[in-house]
Order: sequence, then structure tokens, then C-alpha cells
Amino acid sequence: MLGWLLAVLGALVLAFYALGGSQGASEGLEGGQVVYIIASGALVLLYLATLSSDYRGRWAAALKHAAVWIVLLLALVTGYAFRDEVKLALNRVAGEVLPPGEALAVEDAAPGERAVRLRRQGDGHFSARADVNGASMKLLVDTGASTVVLRATDAEKAGVDLALLAFSVAVDTANGVAYAAPVRIRRLGIGPIVLDDVEALVAKPGSLKESLLGMSFLKRLRSYEFSGDFLTIRG
Repeated sequence: MLGWLLAVLGALVLAFYALGGSQGASEGLEGGQVVYIIASGALVLLYLATLSSDYRGRWAAALKHAAVWIVLLLALVTGYAFRDEVKLALNRVAGEVLPPGEALAVEDAAPGERAVRLRRQGDGHFSARADVNGASMKLLVDTGASTVVLRATDAEKAGVDLALLAFSVAVDTANGVAYAAPVRIRRLGIGPIVLDDVEALVAKPGSLKESLLGMSFLKRLRSYEFSGDFLTIRG
């Protein structure tokens, strides 16, 4: 059986060498492709040789198992061939099932670009799960806010010492005028998009219900775009 296998493999090698020098079915094949075809043929022959010994007298079972392996192989090859489409479909599904505010990486980002997509909340607003100085917190996207504004509790989570702040900046909010203190955020990130030294305000304790992702962050991005139920930001 081994001698027969080696003989057929040698015939395959000679056939591909012969075809490689002519214009025909092998036109356009590269060396790596030829090696791949020969190796695949050798594996098939090896499997057939194994079948002949392990399934002696049980060809129905042999064919059944071979069919299963062929279907699995075709599924793997198909999945690899359409890997970009499969990845895009999985990202779309993830965008629908992930909680609002969770950043989903955008696969069609330009080279060197980092882009994420955020899904609209049930109340119609957009929020982002952000990393602020290493602390995870939810920020409400507000293009009307000139800066990032943190609640006092969120600022403390980010390592800001409230005792050192002077709440002297007047800020217009939905509940009227509130007072805030200017700070600099060392690091603010949403998914893979990370900015250093971001201008921000810390609202006086009890004066703000949600921390805001304002223009001091958004204007430093390459772009941000609202489209239907999604917000795409590119950095």
C-alpha cells in the first residue's frame, strides 16, 4: 500500500512539472499553489489508504465518514473564502445585541484609522462606555457641551481629588445654571480610540445626573457621524 501511495504521489509531481512548462490548465498557478495541490492530493491518498485498512469490508461506513469530512472541509474552505463577509455579518449582529454604549470596532476603517460604532439608547440618546484615567464609566454624547463634563462621583473614580477643585465655572444645564471646576483628563478612551490630556469640567456634587462626552473630545476626532440608530466615531 505504501509503495502504491508513493507511486501515485510521484506521478502527481511529474504531472504538475509537465503542466508548469506549458500553457494549459495550470496557467497562472504559482509555486506555492502547486505545492498546496500536491500536498492536498497526498493527504487524500493517505486518508484513502487508511480507509482501506481500517474499514476493510465496511465500505458503506467508510464512504459515510469520508462524506462527513468532505462536508467539514468544504465548510471551512467556504468560511475562509468569505471571511470578510462573515466578519461584517457578525459585526452587524453584535451591533444589534450589544448593550447601548458598548463600542463596536468598525471593520472598514481606513489604514491607520481607529473607528468604533455606538448604538442609540432606548430614550433616543447616544452614550459611550469610556475609559477615563483607567476607570470605566458611561458618558452621554452631547455635541452641545463645549467640554467633557464629569459628575463628581465619576471624577473621584477617575482619581480626581474634589477637595482641590474650585467650582467657579458657570455651566448651562437642563436644570439651569450649575457650577463646575476645570480639570485635565490624563487619558480618555472609547474602545481603541484614546486621547491624552483632554479638557474637562467636574460638576459640583449633586448638580449633574450623567457625565457628558462633549466637544473637547469629539472635535479632536477625525470625524463623527450620526446615521440612523448608530453613531460612528473615527480617530
